[in-house]
Amino acid sequence: MSKPYLVIGLGNPGDRYAKTRHNAGFWFLDALPGAASLPWRARGAQHAEVCRASLWGRDCILARPAVYMNESGRAVRAVLDYFRVPASRLLIAYDELDLAPGDARLKQGGGHGGHNGLRDVFRHVEDHDFLRLRIGIGHPGHKDRVVGYVLGRPDAADDRLIRDAIDRAVGVLPRVLDGDVQGAMTTLHTRGD
Repeated sequence: MSKPYLVIGLGNPGDRYAKTRHNAGFWFLDALPGAASLPWRARGAQHAEVCRASLWGRDCILARPAVYMNESGRAVRAVLDYFRVPASRLLIAYDELDLAPGDARLKQGGGHGGHNGLRDVFRHVEDHDFLRLRIGIGHPGHKDRVVGYVLGRPDAADDRLIRDAIDRAVGVLPRVLDGDVQGAMTTLHTRGD
């Protein structure tokens, strides 16, 4: 029996941050089929809320760190270790300033691109060749405005675009789980508008 796929959404815990751009990774988990009825459990030792679910007939472990974004790495490391999942079976979803709202991109490996949550994951996970789902939130235009921007709520138009991109990403997840990452990338990155 193959190892489960580990899908982790990055964000900040608590109601205060729930609707902020920085929580797009959590929004991705919330958009998965049957998400509202999944049996999430707080796991203190893993610094995360975790559930095990069957998605499209595939065994998956879903996790959202219960620590702030800048400390995401210790939660990711703890969940990987506890469930003995290799980084090759890991997908991390997170917000991406360098993509416009409405864009989502899958990426295998690479750098952290300045994302503080991913930067912390790099500190704790040696193998950086895991799959990333980059969910576009747009950029405020100047680096001095980034913190307030990512911790702010998108307007109605951007919110819709971000959630549409997340829905498209959910739509290609079955291909990722079946091992067809290239096919999933091609479909996600090709928009018919």
